[in-house]
Amino acid sequence: MAELFGRVTAHVTASKSPFDFVVVDEAQDVGVVELRLLAALGAGRPNGLFFTGDLGQRIFQQPFSWRALGVDVRGRSYTLRINYRTSHQIRIQADRLLPPAVSDVDGLTEDRRGTVSVFNGPTPEVEKFDDAEQETEAVANWITARLRKGVQPHEMGVFVRSSRELRRARAAIKRAGAPSVELSEKIEVTEGRLSVGTMHLAKGLEFRAVAVMACDDEIIPSQERIENVGDEADLEEVYDSERHLLYVACTRARDHLLVTGVKPASEFLDDLQLT
Repeated sequence: MAELFGRVTAHVTASKSPFDFVVVDEAQDVGVVELRLLAALGAGRPNGLFFTGDLGQRIFQQPFSWRALGVDVRGRSYTLRINYRTSHQIRIQADRLLPPAVSDVDGLTEDRRGTVSVFNGPTPEVEKFDDAEQETEAVANWITARLRKGVQPHEMGVFVRSSRELRRARAAIKRAGAPSVELSEKIEVTEGRLSVGTMHLAKGLEFRAVAVMACDDEIIPSQERIENVGDEADLEEVYDSERHLLYVACTRARDHLLVTGVKPASEFLDDLQLT
């Protein structure tokens, strides 16, 4: 894939960009080879490139310098402060996972304070259980309660850190008796079925109600990733990206959010419960 991007970039550089303007969404997840191509498409034209993104939702890419690749947005960016998608209560609670300001490698700082939501909703629930059976029962009851209140199955999602935890999500959904579909790169949200998948697959989706399960110690942040880090800077990046991942999962919920784990639960749940 990198070779393909390189060849296209070389072709665009040697000729003329086919576009006058390029709009890029989810810019926080753009990689090095993709940004090189976008820089070539912009061809140095003022305002030729327009990016939208959220540094707090960066879950697919390691940080790198945009400026070094010819895309310098310093002094040319601003933060949108009105949230139309997530209730005030969910946004406030999820924001506890992130620092008040998030910065990139080039020193561009995104101040997350001062954001407002345009509607209210129930307070999110964060629960820790003694064992997986208790968690299964609680999540099943929560799903059943949402369905009884009129939330449709396709308006609900259940997410876990990785495929290893999917069995716990399946058990809760089965106990609730809800029809479901497992998301993948090829399978999307299906009418009349509750969506279940990993947190990475939650990116870009939106549901009225979301349950984030299996937030146990050593699951999130991933113990496997922590054990493979090479130095302190890498360790910090692991923790940051794992926080971002949980943040993404939680903010898929519009109205109702449940976050659960089995004791000893993830340290991130303590942050979510801070008052």
